[in-house]
Amino acid sequence: MDSTVMVVLLWILLPSTTTGIKLDGNGYVDVIIAISSRVPQDDTLIDKIKEMVTEGSFSLYDALNKKVYFREVTILVPPQWNGTNFTKARTEQFQCEIQAKIRIDNANPAYGVEPYTNQYGECERSFIFLQHLYIYHEIGEVRKPFYHSNSHIEATRCSEKTGGQFFDVTAGGSLQPCRIDPQTSLPTKGCIFFPNRNQITNCSIMFSPSLDPVTAFCQKNKHNYEAQSMLNKKCGKATWTVIFEDSVDKDALQTLKPLESPPPPPSFKVVQRTQRVVCLILDVSGSMAGPRILQQRQAATHFLRYIIEDQASVGIVTFSTSASTLSNLMTIDSDITRENLIKLLPNVASGSTNMCLGLSRGDEIIFLTDGQATDNIAGCAPSAIQSGAIIHTLAFSNSAAHALTEMANKTGGIFLAPNDNIISNQLMDAFASLSLSTGDYTNKPVQLESVGARTSDWFNGTVSVDQTVGNKTSFVIIYEISLPSIFIQSPSGSIYTQTNMSNDDLYKTVTLKVLGTAEPGDWKYSIQTTSNQAFTITVTSQASHDVVPPIIVKTHMNQQFNDGTKPMTVFAEVSQNYRPVINAEVWATLESETGLTHTLQLLDNGAGADAFKDDGVYSRFFTKMLNGRSSLKVRVKNQDGQTRFAVTYVPGYVINGVVQLNPPKPPVSEEPLEVGNFTRTATGESFEVKLSGTTPLNFPPNRITDLSAEIQEDTVLLSWTAPGEDLDQGTAKSYEIRWSFDLDMLRSSFSNGHAVNTAGISPQKAGSDEKYSFNLSFPIQNCITVIFAVQSKDNQNATSETSNIAQASKIPPGPPGVSNPCINLIILVISVCVETMVICFIVLVTRRAVKLRKRFAERKVALTIANKFQINPYA
Repeated sequence: MDSTVMVVLLWILLPSTTTGIKLDGNGYVDVIIAISSRVPQDDTLIDKIKEMVTEGSFSLYDALNKKVYFREVTILVPPQWNGTNFTKARTEQFQCEIQAKIRIDNANPAYGVEPYTNQYGECERSFIFLQHLYIYHEIGEVRKPFYHSNSHIEATRCSEKTGGQFFDVTAGGSLQPCRIDPQTSLPTKGCIFFPNRNQITNCSIMFSPSLDPVTAFCQKNKHNYEAQSMLNKKCGKATWTVIFEDSVDKDALQTLKPLESPPPPPSFKVVQRTQRVVCLILDVSGSMAGPRILQQRQAATHFLRYIIEDQASVGIVTFSTSASTLSNLMTIDSDITRENLIKLLPNVASGSTNMCLGLSRGDEIIFLTDGQATDNIAGCAPSAIQSGAIIHTLAFSNSAAHALTEMANKTGGIFLAPNDNIISNQLMDAFASLSLSTGDYTNKPVQLESVGARTSDWFNGTVSVDQTVGNKTSFVIIYEISLPSIFIQSPSGSIYTQTNMSNDDLYKTVTLKVLGTAEPGDWKYSIQTTSNQAFTITVTSQASHDVVPPIIVKTHMNQQFNDGTKPMTVFAEVSQNYRPVINAEVWATLESETGLTHTLQLLDNGAGADAFKDDGVYSRFFTKMLNGRSSLKVRVKNQDGQTRFAVTYVPGYVINGVVQLNPPKPPVSEEPLEVGNFTRTATGESFEVKLSGTTPLNFPPNRITDLSAEIQEDTVLLSWTAPGEDLDQGTAKSYEIRWSFDLDMLRSSFSNGHAVNTAGISPQKAGSDEKYSFNLSFPIQNCITVIFAVQSKDNQNATSETSNIAQASKIPPGPPGVSNPCINLIILVISVCVETMVICFIVLVTRRAVKLRKRFAERKVALTIANKFQINPYA
């Protein structure tokens, strides 16, 4: 494998990593590469990974001024692989899902064998999937392959000194000159830039990591700011600048001294996931008495009955004044075992809260408590962290000890802060989120619905069961006071009532288990009560087929802690077998520990907080932060959703002036796939805010990243997505548009550009499509390129960052063909000049020859006279 590829593979993960990969001195540690359970055993795969990472480490060392390398790498293999050299995974066990930023899986139906990245944030990455050990990285992706620069056609690339040739590859595999689109005066679709295999430049790895001479990231002085790449659009700066000024390791990278000698090879540890060994450690102290102990039992029942996977081992421990083991480890091998564990769950709460009594038990701990520790939790937390156990902590009140957050963070667990408001259903959601994914989602429970309400009448709703789920489908209704009337209707009209359901009066739970595979379509539920009470309904299902993974939703915040000085971002990824699901309706609910809620619609429009349009990652800024802990819940429903397929492929190179084509790209479908109606809910890890002031800061409108420009006759048309009053929310107050002929000047000094009259435009609501046409103060000449940028202001006159740079050229129309009118004009001018110069040269040579001949004739006459009269003509 090309070693430079590994640099792109791992390095670009680092700016977005809050847990996982860390820089320790000059070496990166905690690099975890997880192999999916769906990948069949391949004894050579681990050796290939080691070779790839080792070569990549040395390349990273060379690319970043000999400052950093990969020191410690863990390879996480599936439980079904056989081997004697695998050690048992400890904290890495849960990190396949949470912290493994590099994953190896079967070929993606959308991308084929091409690796790809999930996109979170404008200049950030989340993780990279490896298939067949090739790397692809979208930050350097070419979105517009060609552009005009000073009336020339240039291929989008970085650096601009990257040489190559343009050709169109026919269906038969032959090459022919590219043709020019008369509307755009750019090469038609299908024209390809073939880079030379040997280059005079060494950058950029981001654009062409597979070229042997390319070993560096572009720095400011070499970056091609005109290139129509996503890096320029989203970041507007060189990769080197992003790494050294924007990454989480920027301070260390700037102060680190280069190593005096090449680094050692990385050290590798190969660990194997085993079946889960989970210990439920449940608080039964006096403060849990009443509704809380009931909610704990209801949620733990749901976990044991529907969430924990088969063959896992589960034990139950309670703590208050003392600790008690209610169940030693039992292997989940049948529904009977699940029910036997449920019967052992605690019903009574009393005593003090001695947390330390329960923390020394289990490989994976689910630790639930509702209050401050009676004992010294800070004193025993370090030993619990060092035990090697994964600790998930559930803080069931706003007074729960803050050591719970630290224990989850430092052991690879999840921190959740559910409140005890019944209709929020947060404790049920918290337990449901603690499923373990090994990369095989066909056996993982999927939450279709989780909603609550308080009413004295009807509580109605619809749950859409799509084609990807249906097995082990259950409807769980929890009521507060008295048993209501419940009706559930299938898509074909069958009605389920209490006679088809199980009712647990003691724990106020009604359950419908749908036999076989649930019928796809809209399931409608109606709950009627005559007394004012709270209800919740939770619907869970699994994949309908072993070979068809379900649509899943993952959600998280970009930060787990915030002081109010920077905005937070909510992310939700909607996918099916890694394919992005687009056009879904996604809503996030952020609820504070005091019960105040804030609801945001997340967007996949490539604007504001969202990095890329139609990639299945829905995003939004969150600015209404309140002191304390808050929970995150996302609800997704389909509105004519589709899965999108897209892939980038390097077709070949120019070697010694001859184009050599690579093997054809493996075929993948590029047609959208209808997914039908569906609903999903997901819970993200809780977060905490400690405001540095009394209120969060005022945030300016978000940076515009999709500005585009075109020139039609003498009219300029600009298009962009509207920012908001606060980042991507609300409505901005005004726009300021400026232009220049000098890209570098406008990029570095926006205020020095020429202002455009914006009196004719009034900003629309954030996320709207903005279009503005205007005439400049002079006629635009043919073959002229004009540069544009935009800033926006809010009602407090806070100004956004300068938008991405958009450029437009006025190209006179020409007939279809291989020529460009502007280039023809330049060639004509140059030709005339050359012809004139040739003529002038001929005239000068002729005159010089005549003079020399005349002087020679004069000298000959003088010499003849001198010889005749014995005179020295040179005397």
